[in-house]
Amino acid sequence: MFEIVFYSPEIPPNTGNAMRLAAVTGCRLHLIEPLGFDMEDRKLRRAGLDYRDKVTVRLHPDLQSWRAAVSAERVFALTVDAERRYTDVEYQIGDVFLFGPESTGLPAEVHGQEWVSERLRIPMIPGLRSLNLSNAAAIVVYEAWRQLGFTGAR
Repeated sequence: MFEIVFYSPEIPPNTGNAMRLAAVTGCRLHLIEPLGFDMEDRKLRRAGLDYRDKVTVRLHPDLQSWRAAVSAERVFALTVDAERRYTDVEYQIGDVFLFGPESTGLPAEVHGQEWVSERLRIPMIPGLRSLNLSNAAAIVVYEAWRQLGFTGAR
């Protein structure tokens, strides 16, 4: 379906929630180190519940390793700095959604890479910094899946 990528996630429950999101939508979840937690963290396990064995989670030591392992035609970087909204894209199976760490968001040196197809934002009222990471991922994944008619869903 889609590839969800968390670049240096910091909060275990967000990643656990993303595991559940990936499982119920047929996506793969990629985690790019460094992580702000251990993969055996009990908060991660609790948030992921019994979905951990129903989802493909790939751990990558760095951004370059992820790029070498995943051949993606289109990579969408989600950042508050973007002009275009996530709803203004016609998504395709195989699209990649790249998100940054909870405390700082996706660094400019990452979302500015030449292989990033486009930078996208989720609209928010002015003066607020960001959404919860797993919520942001869910918003984008479900919009993309909706556009494809919820292919594979019951």
